Amino acid sequence: MLAVLGGFGAALCWATGTVAAAYASRIVAPQRVLAWVMLVGFVVVVPMLAIAGPPGHVGLENLGWLALSGAANVGGLLCVYAALRVGKISIITPITSTEGAIAAVLAVAAGERLGAPTAVLLCVMAVGVVLASRGEDRGAPGAHPRQATMFAAGAALIFGCGLYATGRASQALPLVWTLLPPRLIGVLALTLPLLVRRRLGVPRSALPYVVLSGLCEVAGFASYALGARHGIAIAAVLAAQFAAFSVVASYILFHERLRPLQLTGIATIAVAVAVLTAVRA
Repeated sequence: MLAVLGGFGAALCWATGTVAAAYASRIVAPQRVLAWVMLVGFVVVVPMLAIAGPPGHVGLENLGWLALSGAANVGGLLCVYAALRVGKISIITPITSTEGAIAAVLAVAAGERLGAPTAVLLCVMAVGVVLASRGEDRGAPGAHPRQATMFAAGAALIFGCGLYATGRASQALPLVWTLLPPRLIGVLALTLPLLVRRRLGVPRSALPYVVLSGLCEVAGFASYALGARHGIAIAAVLAAQFAAFSVVASYILFHERLRPLQLTGIATIAVAVAVLTAVRA
C-alpha cells in the first residue's frame, strides 16, 4: 500500500511542478528555471538534513546510486524544461511518463523476471510515443516541434535510470538523504555558475512558478523514495501517472488542442502504463 501511495503522491506533485515549470520556461531560459528549482529545493532540504543528522555508514555502492540519482534528475529536468519551452505539455508529459516503465525494466533486469505481458506493454508504449508525436503539420502555427519530442524522449530515458537509482539508494539510507543529490548537483553545476556570471536573475512574473516547481520536485521526490522502499517497480509506474494530470491541466490552462492521431497515442500510453501497473503489482 505504501508503494502505491508514494507513487501516486509523486504523480500529483510532479504534475503540479511540470505545469509551473512550463509557465516559467516560456518566460526565461530552461537553464535558469532549473537553477532556481534546484536552489529552492536545496534551501528546503538542508534544514531537514540538519535535523535528521548524519546517515551513518553509507558505503561506496550507495554513494554511487546517490550520485547517479542526482545527476539523472538534473539532466532529465533540463531536457523536460527545454521541451516545455517550445512544445505541448499534453504530448511531452505522456512521453516522459514512460520513465516509470524504464525504471521497472531496470528493476526486473536486476533480479525480477520480465514476463511476456510486460514486454508487450513496453512495445505498446513505444507505439504510443510515436503516435503522440505525429499528426501535425510541422509548419503550422502552434505545432508541436520534433525537437520537443526528442527532448522528452531523452528525459524519459534519463529519468528512468534516476528513478531506479533513487529506489536503490532509498532502501539503504534515510529518506531525507535521497533528496540531497539532485539539489546539490544542480546548485553546483547550474546555480552557482549562473550566479558568478550574474545571469541567475528571473523576472518577477516567473518567480512564483520556479518556487512552486522547486517545492513540488522535493515533495514528489520524497513521496517516490518512500514508496520505492516498498516496491520500486510499483512506485515508479504509478509516479508516471503524472502525465494524466498534466494533460488535463494543459487543456484547461494552456488551451492545447490535439489531433485524433495524437490523442490515440496519448491514450495508448496511458492505458499501457495503467495495465503495466496492474501487471507489476
